[in-house]
Amino acid sequence: QVQLVESGGGLVQAGGSLRLSCAASGSILSFSSMAWYRQAPGNQRELVARISRGGSTNYADSVKDRFTVSKDISKNTVYLQMSSLKPEDTAVYYCNAERWPRSYWGQGTQVTVSS
Repeated sequence: QVQLVESGGGLVQAGGSLRLSCAASGSILSFSSMAWYRQAPGNQRELVARISRGGSTNYADSVKDRFTVSKDISKNTVYLQMSSLKPEDTAVYYCNAERWPRSYWGQGTQVTVSS
């Protein structure tokens, strides 16, 4: 059974940085892609950033040039480096992994950006 465990969330002032981690219970090479999503109160869950097995990445327009997704295969971990944080980045951030036909989710980690 696949488990994804996020960490690194917290409270930060606007303009600050945080790095989220998502540790998988098995090899992340078994996933076609891994991604970070976020959900703010009253909003739908939205894609923030995705990294494919081959390493290609894509980002939501709202986080381009501020967030960077990366992975460490040796640690079975995916990261989301967040910089120049804004209050509108406040949300629960979820790690996602795709292995057809299933999609796996972590429990989420809260990120709060104060103005």
